[in-house]
Amino acid sequence: MTKQSIETIRTIAGLRARVAEWRLKSPSVGMVPTMGALHAGHVSLVDAALSGCDRVVVTLFVNPTQFAPSEDFGSYPRDEAKDRALLSEMGVAVLFAPETAEMYPPGEATRISVGGPAEGLESVQRPHFFGGVATVVAKLLLAGLPDRAYFGEKDFQQLAVIRRMVRDLAIPVEIVGHPTVRAADGLALSSRNAYLSEAERAVAPRLYATLQDVAAAMRTGTVPAAALAEGCRALTDAGFAVDYFEARDAETLASTGEDPVGAVRLLVAAKLGRTRLIDNIAV
Repeated sequence: MTKQSIETIRTIAGLRARVAEWRLKSPSVGMVPTMGALHAGHVSLVDAALSGCDRVVVTLFVNPTQFAPSEDFGSYPRDEAKDRALLSEMGVAVLFAPETAEMYPPGEATRISVGGPAEGLESVQRPHFFGGVATVVAKLLLAGLPDRAYFGEKDFQQLAVIRRMVRDLAIPVEIVGHPTVRAADGLALSSRNAYLSEAERAVAPRLYATLQDVAAAMRTGTVPAAALAEGCRALTDAGFAVDYFEARDAETLASTGEDPVGAVRLLVAAKLGRTRLIDNIAV
């Protein structure tokens, strides 16, 4: 598509008006929801949206309802001007960057409650998280009603939750998952990687390497419990504090048991210093 100067929109009414204007000419519309601090993983999602849609909206909103009081909402990386310049160069039509009061107006009293793929894993350490994610993603999708919305597989449980929510609430948007983008040493790209010290950054790729080792062991017949236990030991020895390391059904995220049937996904979360890293791979 032809590159154009990016438009920044701050209100839901403004976004709806712009999309309605596009719809008069019947273009397809893509959306890439982000919290900003854009990196190569986000760029890959935007590229996919630009390749698959006539017009693309990238949203930038650091969503307060998915952060617990003890988490990093206040310090989460923010650089809207840098993000806008990158997106403009890529040819994105609209940056939707609302204020908090636009997404959560005074007196608002509605949240989405999620189960199914939201149960366990991230929900154990962060019970607030997926309700906040589901609520804000539903608001963003309903604000723009794109044909497709693009999410990275790095946050695999989040992707499963969003897919289930969209099906259950009959939101007419196709959810497109995009493969995890990694640094040359295997570390999954994340805005929070900026928190890693130089020494921690050197250790961080062990997370992905251990996932690969556990997947290889399971493929050769090692029972999941034994392979996962060895993976946890390897990560602990490397200096990680493991929150979870589990094998789940790739579709439903239900526990697989000792004799998995069908596609399996390994998911891990671990802290390295003050930085919490998550990753996953297919077995």
